[in-house]
Amino acid sequence: MLSKLKTLETQVREELDRVASITDLEALQIRFLGRKGELTQCLRELSTIPPEERPLVGQEANRLKGILEGLFKQKKEVFLGKGKTVLTRYDWSLPGRKTFQGRKHPITQTMDKICDIFSRLNFEMVEGPEVELDYYNFEALNMPADHPARDMQDTFYISDTLLLRTQTSPLQVRVMEKNPPPLQVIAPGKVFRRDSDISHSPMFHQVEGFMVGEDISFGDLKGILTFFVHQMFGEDIPLRFRPSFFPFTEPSAEVDMGCVICRGSGCRLCSQTGWLEILGSGMIDPEVYRMVGYDPDQVTGFAFGMGVERIAMLRYGIDDIRMFFENDQRFLRQF
Repeated sequence: MLSKLKTLETQVREELDRVASITDLEALQIRFLGRKGELTQCLRELSTIPPEERPLVGQEANRLKGILEGLFKQKKEVFLGKGKTVLTRYDWSLPGRKTFQGRKHPITQTMDKICDIFSRLNFEMVEGPEVELDYYNFEALNMPADHPARDMQDTFYISDTLLLRTQTSPLQVRVMEKNPPPLQVIAPGKVFRRDSDISHSPMFHQVEGFMVGEDISFGDLKGILTFFVHQMFGEDIPLRFRPSFFPFTEPSAEVDMGCVICRGSGCRLCSQTGWLEILGSGMIDPEVYRMVGYDPDQVTGFAFGMGVERIAMLRYGIDDIRMFFENDQRFLRQF
């Protein structure tokens, strides 16, 4: 039996030297140390040898078991990278995994582009609270409690006087309350309305802008917005100002630009008109000046507002606003 144990140790050492993978190592360990392994069988044969030889053989068998367990553990550490042997369970000939560089979301890129254009025209950027008072969101913008224009915006109310802002226009009032004219300000940020489909989202982004001072005219408004559209979409894009209504501007105008898809010939995107609505604008209503303590006989000014998602959809040719918020990597990697 002692001779058999000695032979078994030699055999294990030789085969360990030839093992090429951790899978082969595990199979070899089961073969010699498993429940039906060769060493286990030797231990079970102790009852067949003379009683006087059992202590010596048992001691030798246990010693060998400890040695073999140590050898298998040492070899396993080599395969797991703790030794000096190369980790053979990996196929180093396989190509590496490609990593993708992070970049700004297309909405952020569009917002940055808008702010950059207006900053070159000396507009100052300001930010304000997303949870807003009814006074700033509606009343101070010439929309008292019973004004029908409130129905144009389906609002998330927190209480009778507190709401999620439906526009960034409240910053007009907040800025003018604290600062005398002249002012040139843009206010980018998130806004919230109860609306959701392929062209609307309950949360979206707006950029509000306004200029207040002496002798500010509708011509100044047209010049600045024409410069903005040409910088954003190209010098060859035609523009038109169409009469409209907003409670805090008078007169008011929607700004349309030539369709970026059909170039004015008519398509599904522009409903065969050749034109796309891009933003709203107008001369600030005298009532707004009175709310902030300005003299409407001394100052004039204009305001405009645009949806950033709308600009991004036109800029990149996207027909579903929900794609911006689904975080599909296949979509976002295109930008």
